[in-house]
Amino acid sequence: MAQHFLLSAKARHLSIEQVVGLSDSAILALLKNARWFSDNEQICPRCHTRHSAYFIKTRQQWQCKHCQYRFSITTGTIFQYHKLSLRQILIAILLFTTESKGLSAISLSHKLNVQYKTAWVLLHKFREGLDKAKDLTPLKGEVHIDGAYTNYYIRPKNFRHKRIDRRKKRYQREDKSCVLVFRQRAANQAVMKGADRTIVALIKEENTQDILDLTQRLVKPQSTIYADENPAYDSLTFHYDLWRVNHSQEYCSIEGITNNLAESFFARLRRAITGIYHKMKNKYLMYYANEMAWREDNRRKSVKEKFEQLLNCCLNALPSRDFTGYWQGNKKGEAVFGLASLTETI
Repeated sequence: MAQHFLLSAKARHLSIEQVVGLSDSAILALLKNARWFSDNEQICPRCHTRHSAYFIKTRQQWQCKHCQYRFSITTGTIFQYHKLSLRQILIAILLFTTESKGLSAISLSHKLNVQYKTAWVLLHKFREGLDKAKDLTPLKGEVHIDGAYTNYYIRPKNFRHKRIDRRKKRYQREDKSCVLVFRQRAANQAVMKGADRTIVALIKEENTQDILDLTQRLVKPQSTIYADENPAYDSLTFHYDLWRVNHSQEYCSIEGITNNLAESFFARLRRAITGIYHKMKNKYLMYYANEMAWREDNRRKSVKEKFEQLLNCCLNALPSRDFTGYWQGNKKGEAVFGLASLTETI
């Protein structure tokens, strides 16, 4: 039997001991290469000129030769205004990338010996960095589509005569929502099994209009789509090669039609909700869903590759709009649904 990738030596190319043991100069060099892809040249955040700026060693800052603007390695990035040391941020990135189902803020706060509030904001900045770097180019080939509902559970009353029919819409929770996933099967199954690209969207419920709009935006024409028996997908028949599996009767049809790529994504998402995060408000649900999509798409990469990718995403993302000054009153707005959910946080 073949060895699982996570058990192989290829998956362990970076350890916490290596990150903790980095010198201050080595940390600065690592961040420079991740942000500017150069050890000698910098890009001014104000005038955007690439050149070798003056380095002020005592302040660990650069001064632009053109506009005289002074900036640090985190100026103009999602880590702007950070209070944690650069070493703590790198350790947090490593801990975030080594987890398969996510990292809770309380767990990170204990590992870094910081307040829960600090850890919560830092993790959401990681998710915002991933969200801003996501690829929304249309999928092609074989694409699996499905939806999973969140925030739907209503605890039944103790006495039977007081219980309600929770299937009826008037008794359902107002914040009930649906995460819609689009997963593209990898072309070369010998190299990458399963899906290689995942895109998520947020809708209130599986309805014909939202599904049609999102599919036409995210899936190229003439692609093959696999979905379940929900009638909301019926309209896709006129635009795509649509195949269905009736989950009320079977998990796999006689023809071999399944929706397993979407179901595997939801398995990770549900485990994250149940075992790690416990709840996800609608306003933050897209951040969590994009995190799970990133984990699914990079499941065959080593810890070092994921560490470098996340670091690059965060250092090339603009300062956070939703989490800078969060605990001082700068709260994120309410969730948006449909096509708007794709670009709300970019």
